[in-house]
Amino acid sequence: MNDDMILGINGLGRIGKLTLWHQIARKQFRKIVVNIGREVGTSLADLAHYIERDSTYGALRTYLYGHRGEPVIHKIDENSATIVIDGLPVQFLRTARNPREIEWYDNGVRLVVDTTGQFLDPTIPADHPKGSVRGHIDAGADKVIVSAPFKIKDKGKPIPEDAVTNVMGINDNTYDPRRHTIISNASCTTTCLAHMIKPLINNFGAKKILSASMATVHAATGSQQVLDRLPQTGKTDLRKNRSVMNNIILTTTGAAKALSLVIPEMANIGFIAESVRIPATSGSLIILVVNLQESMDGEPIRREAINTVYRRTAEEDPNQYLHYTEKQNASCDIVGGPKAAAIIEGHETHTRTAEVTIDLETISGIDSKLLNSFQEHVIRVPVTQAVIYGWYDNEMGSYVQMLGDRTATIAEQS
Repeated sequence: MNDDMILGINGLGRIGKLTLWHQIARKQFRKIVVNIGREVGTSLADLAHYIERDSTYGALRTYLYGHRGEPVIHKIDENSATIVIDGLPVQFLRTARNPREIEWYDNGVRLVVDTTGQFLDPTIPADHPKGSVRGHIDAGADKVIVSAPFKIKDKGKPIPEDAVTNVMGINDNTYDPRRHTIISNASCTTTCLAHMIKPLINNFGAKKILSASMATVHAATGSQQVLDRLPQTGKTDLRKNRSVMNNIILTTTGAAKALSLVIPEMANIGFIAESVRIPATSGSLIILVVNLQESMDGEPIRREAINTVYRRTAEEDPNQYLHYTEKQNASCDIVGGPKAAAIIEGHETHTRTAEVTIDLETISGIDSKLLNSFQEHVIRVPVTQAVIYGWYDNEMGSYVQMLGDRTATIAEQS
C-alpha cells in the first residue's frame, strides 16, 4: 500500500467499476475517490448495490475471496458520501462532470484514472467549455491515465510532448515521470495486438514482415443498443443502433493507428485492422494474419516455428502478460481469467508457404540498365502466410489488469 497516495477514478462505467474492484483487491492506495458527477438511484446504498455485483463477473466478494467470501461492504456513510469496501474507504463525488471542476485537490488526489471515454484529446486546453483531460491537472492532479486511445480532433496537431501512449510490457519504459503528465493506456484490442505482433518482430525482424492484417471478434460495449433505435443527430455508423443481442455488427477499430505509437516499426509495415461486434458480454478474439518473407536458402517458416516464438516469449516474460496454450478454448473460458494481455491458442496456428511472382518490368523506378542486367525479369519470392489466434478478456482479465499495472508503476514513480 502507498500510505501517502489517494487514487482518483473518473467515471464508474464498465472500466471504471472494474478498476475500482481491481484497486480494492490490490490495496495499493490508502483511499480511493470516485467521481460520478451525478446522483445514483435514491441513496448511497443504491450505489453500493451497483458496485457489489456484476452481471459478467459475479459478486465482488467472490472476486476477492472466492465462493466462501463474506460480504465486503461494511459501512455506508451518507453524510461523507463514503463506502468502506473490504476495509478500504471509497469516497464518491457526485456534482461535477467537467474534469476542471472535480474536487481532486480538496480530496488529496494526485493520480487520476479517467475511464469515461469522453476526454481523449490531449491538445484541448483545460478551460474548454465541454471539458478536457487537462482539466484534471487544473483540478489538482499531477498525472492522468486515460483508459482509451487518444483521439485528436484536429488531425494536423501532433501529440503534445507531455502526453504518451503506453502498453505494459511493450513500451511502458517510454514513460518519463519528469515529462509526461497525461498517459493513454491504449485500448484492450491494441494491448492484445501489440503482444501478438511484438514477438514476431523480435524473432523475424520487421523487414521480413511484408504485410499484416487483423480482425477482432469483439464482445459488445456500452456504445451499442439493447434494442433497435433511431441514430442520434450526425451519427454516421447506423449499425451500432441495431440490437446488440440479435446481431453480428461490423464496425471499426483504431488499433492499427494506435499500434504504431507503441511499436514504431509498424509504421513501415502495411497493416489493416477490422472489427466485428458479437452478442457476448466480454471475451474477445484477434485473428492475426501475417505475411513473412522467407530466406531464399532457409527452411520455410512452419506452424511449429511460429508457436515456438510465442511459447518461448511466454516462458521468458517476467510479467506473464503473454500466455500460450495448446488447449481448445471458447470465449467464456478466458473471461475473468489470467492477467494476460493476449492468450495465444497454438492449436489453431496455421501457415502456408508459396512463391509470389513479381514482374520487374511492372515496377516503376527501376533503372532500365539495371533491369537489362537481369537474365530474368520475373523473380519468385517465397512468402509464408501465418494465421494466429489471440484471446483477450476485453474488460477485467486483460485490459483492467494491465491498466492496474500501469497505474501501480506510475504511482511508484510519483
